[in-house]
Amino acid sequence: MRILEELVARNAGRREPFLIGPSGTLTFDEVASAAVTSRLDTSAISAGDVVAIVGDFDGPTIATMLRLLDMGVILMPLTQGTRADHDYFMDAGGSNWVISDGELRRRERVAGFDDCLIEALRERGHPGIVFFSSGTTGRPKAILHDFTKFLARYAVRRAPQRALNFLLFDHAGGINTMLHTLFNGGVVVVPTERTPESIAADMAAHGVELLPATPTFLRMMLLAGVFETTDFPALSIVTYGTERMDQGTLDRLCATLPSVDFRQTYGLSELGVFKVRSRARDSLWMQIGGEGIETRVERDVLHIRSENRMLGYLNAPSPFVDGWYDTGDIVETDGEFLTVVGREKEILNVGGLKILPGEIERVALLHPCVLRAKAYGVANPITGQHIEVICEPGHGSTLDRREMMLHFRTHLQKQLCPHRVIFGEVAVSHRFKQK
Repeated sequence: MRILEELVARNAGRREPFLIGPSGTLTFDEVASAAVTSRLDTSAISAGDVVAIVGDFDGPTIATMLRLLDMGVILMPLTQGTRADHDYFMDAGGSNWVISDGELRRRERVAGFDDCLIEALRERGHPGIVFFSSGTTGRPKAILHDFTKFLARYAVRRAPQRALNFLLFDHAGGINTMLHTLFNGGVVVVPTERTPESIAADMAAHGVELLPATPTFLRMMLLAGVFETTDFPALSIVTYGTERMDQGTLDRLCATLPSVDFRQTYGLSELGVFKVRSRARDSLWMQIGGEGIETRVERDVLHIRSENRMLGYLNAPSPFVDGWYDTGDIVETDGEFLTVVGREKEILNVGGLKILPGEIERVALLHPCVLRAKAYGVANPITGQHIEVICEPGHGSTLDRREMMLHFRTHLQKQLCPHRVIFGEVAVSHRFKQK
């Protein structure tokens, strides 16, 4: 598929903007024209080269991205927010070229880089895209996808939507939102800033219908009170994913926005985005499926096999066994539905009792003044481990340690209660995902 030609055909005759952002509006015709007339000289780039592009969802970046993909390159989208890690990303992903601030420069690959997956993709004559894992279990892994397969999900036209693109340019979900909008004639609203107040103002000003966000950011919006102080007459769907949602936060969201449909998403950069159906708007139970998707649960851990899975990691061994991927997510099942209750690597052992820290965090978040919570194990000579929890108060709120301990004792069995409660900041990544 010639991506630009296909998009020109799908957007023929369209006059309304496809992108609204801090720098103004942009029609698809303007993007297509910029892709063809760009002054950036890319003649030295060959099909199969890995090109890192530092940018955001703006006209020049999108135009360059589409132009490069039609040249058959392997694209590595990066943002300014991760600049400190760019050298690592480019080494891990085998970048030959870098485009930043409208300039192109050549880059030498590190000695010993294994490019067998890149060569396999080059032989197919297909463009590719490289994403990076969040790095919660070590250094981020470079994830290589065949972009032709990545595009397969957009073959069937869907209803156009006006969506706020909360997820970032370097995130598979952010690229998915942009492409879904391009292929289906919708509108992307790029936020002025990623703060609750700014997001709310942009949603109200531009009639946003779809808000994809993380549970962490939705909780920030709740505690900031923006749902009560701002009207969103067009908002019909809120999707949440990339980390676990807690039932208390979902209940508050559903009560605050009674006419909005809340839908859980589930996806992994290694496997792509799946078709997910929530049991109900206020339920954390979901059904995962879609064409070419298989699921199974082994020892309470979810495994998935996807036809559109990545080709592999560029800087780590393949994680697949007969095509199956161990997600590391501990789940409970009810017929065709499942719910994620924790991560296998997070299990704590307190006196022989296996405890999921998410249960302690869930209870902490029931307190109306807690914005974020992080439970973890600390070595203990008697019990092996004991539980400590960091609670971050919401803006303008204060927490009392004695009150919080009583809160935990009220909602948890004795053996689950934290040994110590600490008040402080809980780390959040640039993707608004709790670390």
